[in-house]
Amino acid sequence: MTSTIFTNAKLADGLLRDIHVENGRITAIVPVSSVPASGSVIDIAGDLVVPGFVEGHIHLDTSFYGGKWVPHRPCTDGFDVHERVAFQAYNMAKAEPMMERAVKQLELCVSHGTLQMRSHVMVDGSVGLKSLERILAVREKYKDIIDIQLVAFPQSGILKSPGTAELLDEAIGLGADLIGGLDPASFDRDVSAHLDVVFDIAERCGVDVDIHLHEGGSMGAFTIEEICARTHALGMQRHVSISHAYGLGDLAPDAARRIAAKIAGNGISIMTNAPGHHSFPPVALLRDEGVNVFSGSDNIRDSWWPYGDGDMLRRAEIIGYRSGFFTDTELQMAFDIVTAAGAKALRLEGYGIEVGAKADFVAIAAEHIAEAVVGFPGNRKVFKGGRLVAENGKTKTPLA
Repeated sequence: MTSTIFTNAKLADGLLRDIHVENGRITAIVPVSSVPASGSVIDIAGDLVVPGFVEGHIHLDTSFYGGKWVPHRPCTDGFDVHERVAFQAYNMAKAEPMMERAVKQLELCVSHGTLQMRSHVMVDGSVGLKSLERILAVREKYKDIIDIQLVAFPQSGILKSPGTAELLDEAIGLGADLIGGLDPASFDRDVSAHLDVVFDIAERCGVDVDIHLHEGGSMGAFTIEEICARTHALGMQRHVSISHAYGLGDLAPDAARRIAAKIAGNGISIMTNAPGHHSFPPVALLRDEGVNVFSGSDNIRDSWWPYGDGDMLRRAEIIGYRSGFFTDTELQMAFDIVTAAGAKALRLEGYGIEVGAKADFVAIAAEHIAEAVVGFPGNRKVFKGGRLVAENGKTKTPLA
């Protein structure tokens, strides 16, 4: 049995506590003791202790972080998913080996305090299962440092990329945890047929769904309603996420509230990274209607944009800034989106700072949550199962 006491840990309520950890789980949270403890003791020195961040949407297979700089290539007319996919294929053919790039991105995220992750990985007629096989190997190597869910993601569409439906089915058997989708109306141009494939695999294989949806306005709203209908028909409440959902940000408040009620009623989670060049879901409105909103970095220095630092605390600041969050309550909402709401969307077991939870937490030099969100300070200590896995922006060597 391994046992450690983390003393002088400041919790979200502002009180200093001792956190007792045994075999990777929190066994007690008690007032700081004046009696010297026997055994292993780690002094948190009054830093704020929060649950590990949840990176709810990232692409480990496509980032160029840490490698040769790849200049961004604009679309010829605004934003076009088809064109961006083509640019990505061109850049990926010349990039460093995928596993090297994935490891750099993964360690960047862990260094900032991400301990739970959902990564979408390309599975389609253009790459087959090769990308998934490589990212599965990375996941295995880092399994003691971070928990990773993988989504079989049809980046080139399902209907437009021959053989992709069969590959997605194989991907689940190979080790992918979820089935993905991409813009059923605007990319594949057949909402029903696209969703038939996605939800058939989900139902047969017993896996969750996470669909990319860049579609705007009424088209995006229609697709969301169709996803709600499928979710309801199959009894998949709390097992479906929609990533991006840009169209929700195009709707008038009354229309947004009406569709938000459907989303909440079907237990569907909405992922937003609050991108700077798109409308994005109205976070506060959705949460007021009972929708679970979570977040992720999405692309980090890849063919879609040159930004991204893998810091989910910084992502909370971006969400708050773009949403006009100013009060402490609103800033705490932004923090919840990158922690507890992400854990709910990913259906994580044992998440949080409470007795019985996994000892996955981050120590931050901040007085309280609100300050952490607006300042996103560095010099963090990151603990996985009570073991230090990153400190001051550096990840410890992975497992033996």
